[in-house]
Amino acid sequence: MASPVEPRVSLPQLKLDELLEELQARIHMARGTRDRVHSLMQAVLSVGRELDLEQVLRSILEAAAALVDARYAALGIIGPDGTRLSAFHTVGVTAEEISEIGPYPDGHGILGELIRHPEPLRLTRISEHPASHGFPPNHPAMNSLLGVPIRVRDQVFGNLYLTEKRGGAEFDEEDESVLSTLAVAAGVAIDNARLYEDSRLRERWLRANVEITHSLMSGSARSEALNLIAKRAREITGSALATVAMPMAETKSLTVEIAVGMDAEAHRGLVLPMHETLVGLAYSTGAPAASEDVAHDARISPEPPRFAGLGPAVAVPIGTGERVARGVVLLAREAGRPVFSEKVTEMLQGFAAQAAVAMELAERRRDAEQIAVLQDRDRIARDLHDLAIQRLFATGMTLQSAGRFIEHPEASERVLRAVDDLDETIKIIRSTIFGLRVPEGTVGSGLRAQAVRAVGEAAPLLGFAPSVRMEGLVDTNVPRAIGDHVMAVLSEALTNIARHAHADHAQVVLTTDGHEVTLTVSDNGVGIPPDGRRSGLRNMAERAEQLGGLLEVRSSEGGGALLTWRVPLPAIEAPGG
Repeated sequence: MASPVEPRVSLPQLKLDELLEELQARIHMARGTRDRVHSLMQAVLSVGRELDLEQVLRSILEAAAALVDARYAALGIIGPDGTRLSAFHTVGVTAEEISEIGPYPDGHGILGELIRHPEPLRLTRISEHPASHGFPPNHPAMNSLLGVPIRVRDQVFGNLYLTEKRGGAEFDEEDESVLSTLAVAAGVAIDNARLYEDSRLRERWLRANVEITHSLMSGSARSEALNLIAKRAREITGSALATVAMPMAETKSLTVEIAVGMDAEAHRGLVLPMHETLVGLAYSTGAPAASEDVAHDARISPEPPRFAGLGPAVAVPIGTGERVARGVVLLAREAGRPVFSEKVTEMLQGFAAQAAVAMELAERRRDAEQIAVLQDRDRIARDLHDLAIQRLFATGMTLQSAGRFIEHPEASERVLRAVDDLDETIKIIRSTIFGLRVPEGTVGSGLRAQAVRAVGEAAPLLGFAPSVRMEGLVDTNVPRAIGDHVMAVLSEALTNIARHAHADHAQVVLTTDGHEVTLTVSDNGVGIPPDGRRSGLRNMAERAEQLGGLLEVRSSEGGGALLTWRVPLPAIEAPGG
């Protein structure tokens, strides 16, 4: 019997080839996604392990370009005002191309779109966006764009810009998602790098404060401490110039005692008014005063020119807001550099306040030492008066009485001479006692204050305020007698400028190196006519000749006259010499 025929199963007409191809595509996509996630994790790790801020930014750019396969990548850091870019970092553009393109963008056009609207932005063609302003000459061609903001603690730090996806493809949603994820990790890495940078910066300020305190407490001169303040503040803030101005109570002005860095000689010794100046504003208010462009700031006197090539500046009082400032530190960076941020200014202010505390402690220590010296002097003076003088006086009275009983004429004369010598000795001791009890520093106004006062009094006659610069120990090294001659010459020179020069600018420079004193007065007027009266110049020349010096008068480079009055100073004898 034949076996029954089994029915054949009818299989649907499945498109097996298409299913296999789809399966392979999905496997390929899964592998691609796995590889991309792996690449993203590697990028996050590479960005997170850096602590140097500049290196962190570089790592972010390189990782972003690799993740979305972009030819060009840029990171724009938003400035303090929140409307412009303060810094711009790029990958994919060479240094030669950057120099040909010109200055970095500051946030206009399509770059500013992310500043105004900090949300991811994806464009197929940049030129078709309404905010696009085009590219500058020599700029590489760029069509597609993907931009995402980077947030640090809920604040927008900057924006990532990726352009020109390789192969001519467009940036898609997956690219946007990957880049947004990287931006979150970048924000954390930037925050860590900034915290690390702040800690290192505070450590440097702390070391500088310790150095200054040690210098002051070990007995160093005030000028050395001020110079140290200027040098360390300039180094830590990356400034091109640092100056320290100290007040002159007699004239209500500030003198630049210390200047280090760019064109320091043009600042050193300048006398600045308390009002209408950046330094004066910081001193009078007891708060920092900043300028975005110190070379063109209306609060900076144009004469003498001294801020060429400099841009951002900040003046910080040395002291706290509770007390009158002891002086002012001025820092200036080169033009084009970033302005002094609020955080940097705050650290600088704390540094200056600590320096003021160290200065006060050193002064209190010196005052205590001075009090101990004065008390010792009082004791010596009291002992001399109560013991030595009384015994000498008694001895003199005894000798004078005994002299009446001496019959030998020569012996009697010697006794009388001895009595006279004792009287002279008593006078000398009394003079010494007076000298011990006279407080030091009770002399009148110094030459520095007199010169500043004379220039200020001449300003109404001149119609302008001359600039003043002083260098050296003017009050210490120049004797009063020579100082009187200096003041007479200065007054005569300023009077001549007011009467005859028709000038709108004058400069007074008073310097001494301990061996001679030099007074230079220059103006930009009509100069000295050949047939003019010269009685005033003769008087100045005679004063110089009397002191063994000389007077030189010649035309200055910018027109007008240049007067130089120079005399030697007497040698200071060493104690006991």
